[in-house]
Amino acid sequence: MPEPEIPDELLAGYDRILADVAATGRRLTRDELDDRRLLGREAAESGFQLRALVVRHIAATRTAWPLAAAADGAATDSVLAAVEQAVDAFADGFERAQRITVRREEAARREFIDDLLYGRSDLGRLAERATRFGLRLSRAHAVAVATGPEAYTETDSVPRTVEAALLARFGGRKILLTTKDGRLVCIAPGSQPDVLRYFAKQSHAATDGGRVAVGRPHHGPGGVVHSYDEALEALELAERLDLEDPVLYAADLLVYPVLTRDRQAMADLVRSELGPLQQARGGAEPLLKTLAVYFDAGCVAAETARRLSLSVRALTYRLERIHQLTGSDPSDPVHRYTLQTAVIGARLLDWPAKEV
Repeated sequence: MPEPEIPDELLAGYDRILADVAATGRRLTRDELDDRRLLGREAAESGFQLRALVVRHIAATRTAWPLAAAADGAATDSVLAAVEQAVDAFADGFERAQRITVRREEAARREFIDDLLYGRSDLGRLAERATRFGLRLSRAHAVAVATGPEAYTETDSVPRTVEAALLARFGGRKILLTTKDGRLVCIAPGSQPDVLRYFAKQSHAATDGGRVAVGRPHHGPGGVVHSYDEALEALELAERLDLEDPVLYAADLLVYPVLTRDRQAMADLVRSELGPLQQARGGAEPLLKTLAVYFDAGCVAAETARRLSLSVRALTYRLERIHQLTGSDPSDPVHRYTLQTAVIGARLLDWPAKEV
């Protein structure tokens, strides 16, 4: 598609300046420089490209080259200096206008993201604004959130690295990448799970082994908030449960919200099933950790002992002590489910560090 023709008004007075400089040898006045900056700003606001504008100035210079400069070397030097001043001032005005526009766009984008992820603003109006940023909120979207050792902003190298990788791979897709509360956030159509999988891979690498959580796809503006909240909850669960997986999917963790939906019932289970462990020497924490690792290791004694840096004999003693205190045998399938549910509840409720 050909670029739009640059109107003569954006070079108003340029030929007159060249002729006057050739005749007098003077430099541009402050008012003339201000006029060039103003014209540069108008050009930027009109959407012209700076490269094309510089080319247009060079062409105008060739067309309006003064006769006095053609016959006099000193006049030629003065005209070239004037061309340099005029183009520099014009470009300065253009770049200032672009920076202002970029800041306005960033502010609008940030306001939109805040409204979108916090569920503020009228949903209809939010959907209209979303089209400006490449999102069609009438469709399902999913959100992935990545954390790392640092809090990130959009100007940091990590978000820019991840964004460059996504654009190189999915340039034509409708993707919104941003940062929120120090985390990386990616919003993508729910029908394109490959985008969020790739985001998770790139974010994990760029954040030096950080963790990523992916919410489920949901429809509408409220669906984005829902998916975002699911991703945050998955990150919180991973922290509480000390999960090792670098990439977590909210769809795989639905059992945990179900377990804690009735908090009082879970607290009662933890107190009744695990409370007796507090009678052990050293308190409940060592034995609780033993149970957690035992269940995570698939109830395989040798693997559990390896993870805890214990001998199998020492592990067996701990499991027997748990049986003595609680009355439940961790190796008995009948007792195992109740004990494991109580252990999960303890980790979710931060027991015994906190009373339940």
